Amino acid sequence: MTVPGSVEVFAGSAGVGFAEAMCARLGLRLGRSRLQRFANDCLQVQLLENCRERDVYLVQPLVAPVQENLMELLLMVDAAKGASAARVTAVMPHFAYARSDKKDAPRISIGGRLVADLLTTAGVDRVLTMSLHAPQVHAFFRVPTDQLHALSELAAHFRTGDLSTTTVVSPDLGNAKNATAFARMLDTPVAAGAKQRLDGDRVEITSLIGEVAGRDVIVLDDEIANGSTVLAVIDLLDRGGAKGIRVACTHGLFANGALERILATGRVAEVVTTDTVPQSLADDRLTVISVAPAFAEAVRRIHSGESVSSLFHEPLERRDHA
Repeated sequence: MTVPGSVEVFAGSAGVGFAEAMCARLGLRLGRSRLQRFANDCLQVQLLENCRERDVYLVQPLVAPVQENLMELLLMVDAAKGASAARVTAVMPHFAYARSDKKDAPRISIGGRLVADLLTTAGVDRVLTMSLHAPQVHAFFRVPTDQLHALSELAAHFRTGDLSTTTVVSPDLGNAKNATAFARMLDTPVAAGAKQRLDGDRVEITSLIGEVAGRDVIVLDDEIANGSTVLAVIDLLDRGGAKGIRVACTHGLFANGALERILATGRVAEVVTTDTVPQSLADDRLTVISVAPAFAEAVRRIHSGESVSSLFHEPLERRDHA
């Protein structure tokens, strides 16, 4: 896959590895940039490639330290606009502020909407991201926004094994639509939990809708942060007589030792995630699947004016050879 020389790709501090994988797929060289920190702790970004009338893509997942990475992305956008870029696309494999998406308490901020407005004000013309936490977050962005998903990549991983006695389980009804689509890809039944968030990271899953007794299970969620939801599901599955348990998610944040606590249950054979969040954890039971090729193909299609949504209706093998 190659794109014309009118495309420039730059990476923020958190997105270098992901951007390099994208560029390798696109046949491009990753653009050089410089990040400086002044004595007063302010940041400054300089893009070291010509951006005039170029289609510029800035790759930066909003992961910890989120505020530092967000500010760096905003400065990169400003630098590209100031350099007369024809179009600036923010490529955010993970958008952390998607979890701040509703007014669920008095006088509370809605960070997802605010950050979307900040990006637009800075000069972003388009957003490319993956699996936002809730449908309403997509509408926070006032510029064209392409939201990819990793269901095909995750399904391709699990499809290599015997799934004849497997059920896909969604931790809650909110994720049931994705779990149903995932189960359809694997040709398996689906079940969903009845989840209630008590406060902060405390959750309670009171029951499961669907049959799991005597069956292998793949728990599918969009994100694992502290792991409280997955741990609650594992406990319920254990009491419900499930056999082998595997866990899959798009965004593996694994904060505060979440991965270690999930694996310490002794019930989880494998945790599968993608590289939307850079992974430094190492465990034989952790599998990381790259979605950089999907982002690269989306960039190619955006630049050439082709449909991005049609990506979801094509076999993964066909996309891999695009």
